[in-house]
Amino acid sequence: MVFVAIILFFVYMWGFGFSITRFVKESENVLERNLMRLGLGLMLLPLVGVILNLLNIPLDWRIFLLLSLLGPVISVVKEKKITPPSISFTYTNLSIVLMLVIFAASLFIYASGAFSYPYLENDDPWGHAYGAKFISLEKNLDGSPYRGFQYMNPYPPGYDMILGVLHQTNDSVYTTVKFFNALIISLGFIFFYFAAALLTKNKGKALFATFILASVPAYLSHFIWAHALVATLFFPALYALLMMEKDKQWFVLASIGVASFALVQPTQPVKLVTMLVMAIAVILIAQRKIVWQYIAVPILVILISFLWWAFHWREFFFDAQDARLGVEGAVATQSFLAKLPSTFFAFLDPTSGTATRVYTFSDFFFAKSQNMINNPIGIGVVISLLVLVGLVTIALQYKSLMQRSKAYLLIITLWLIFTFLGINSLTFNLPIGLFAFRFWMLFAIPVSLVAAEGLWFLMSLSKQARVPAIFIIVLVMIGVIFTGGMQKYDVNTANWPPGAFWTSLEEV
Repeated sequence: MVFVAIILFFVYMWGFGFSITRFVKESENVLERNLMRLGLGLMLLPLVGVILNLLNIPLDWRIFLLLSLLGPVISVVKEKKITPPSISFTYTNLSIVLMLVIFAASLFIYASGAFSYPYLENDDPWGHAYGAKFISLEKNLDGSPYRGFQYMNPYPPGYDMILGVLHQTNDSVYTTVKFFNALIISLGFIFFYFAAALLTKNKGKALFATFILASVPAYLSHFIWAHALVATLFFPALYALLMMEKDKQWFVLASIGVASFALVQPTQPVKLVTMLVMAIAVILIAQRKIVWQYIAVPILVILISFLWWAFHWREFFFDAQDARLGVEGAVATQSFLAKLPSTFFAFLDPTSGTATRVYTFSDFFFAKSQNMINNPIGIGVVISLLVLVGLVTIALQYKSLMQRSKAYLLIITLWLIFTFLGINSLTFNLPIGLFAFRFWMLFAIPVSLVAAEGLWFLMSLSKQARVPAIFIIVLVMIGVIFTGGMQKYDVNTANWPPGAFWTSLEEV
């Protein structure tokens, strides 16, 4: 049954992606075009679920299948022919194939680690599992917050919704949440590669940055929570934003992508939107003109996200957020409104999250095989050194950072500073917190891009020294694997504990 669910998942994504790209200019590369349709379709799925629920239409897998196939079928009927794709052997396609190898290796590691023990780990995965089970059976998102649904109503339900629909064609909720969580994370490397290629305008840098992101311990373990999806959605949203340089009509897709953040998770969107606003600001300054489509994106984002929040803001801000005992609202913890000040302002609650603490140089520089399971920390020795070299080469080009061809260097530098400060809100006694430990997964994104700049600088030096560039690349990759990749592999294939708050001495 899981194979049927896998096939349907790809049909949903590709079909919706095909449909929403009918009015924009796509990439001329057939592999990029079709692989990115998966990402663009994935970012549309939460919105489709919310709209169907709003219209009281059951969240049934057959309805999703019908809607996803609507665009492709209309296109075939209209054109009255199917043109088979033509794929040639080029440098671009070779780099895409190598990127797919990274995707496959990551999926193997995440999935094998997830299935290495016969239970769900910690607490969040169990919460998402019974949310997915509810949606699969009831086919709606209206589970009361007082029934014990930790990640549904008013919590944005996009993640549980996708898992719930997939569970309808796979009889095991255990298999559904484990496998598709690993698949969603791994698909993120595909979408990151194409976004990075657009950003840097260099396929080689994009490929190496993808290798770094897949290797850095701080980027997403196989832990099952909504952050896995919201981090993955950042890349197709960024891709759509960057495609606006070629076709301004992409602003609609970029708006849908960014709005999907708010339909999946309530706090990470604040950070992700901040990063995208930084990118937009740099792009507009580099272009030296105001482009209304860029300004329209945040307006559309608010309007689209209101399809959920306009109907659930009261429960989110004023009602209990966590009543896992199943008792009616009288027995409840604080509302989000009561916790909002301490969530944002670190001086009111220094921890601001279950794992926030003061971080040291060692936490960044040395990756460890024993790590946090929900959001691992650490970059690794070689990756850290590459980042330092990358920052040096960016600093040497400071006079040209506002040129359109170099503006991306300023964007990734700003992202690096922003996420680094976010991680260290408690370390530096900064006033803003917002779950500092969850910045680690976002920090890994600019780390990967800056590290690629560092490698290219080293290769330019090796050329002057008449040392083959391939020697430098292989040496660096081996270093990354042994000082970061192996540690990430160890963490993600280890035997994780079954629970935290609900278990009795870890007794399942």
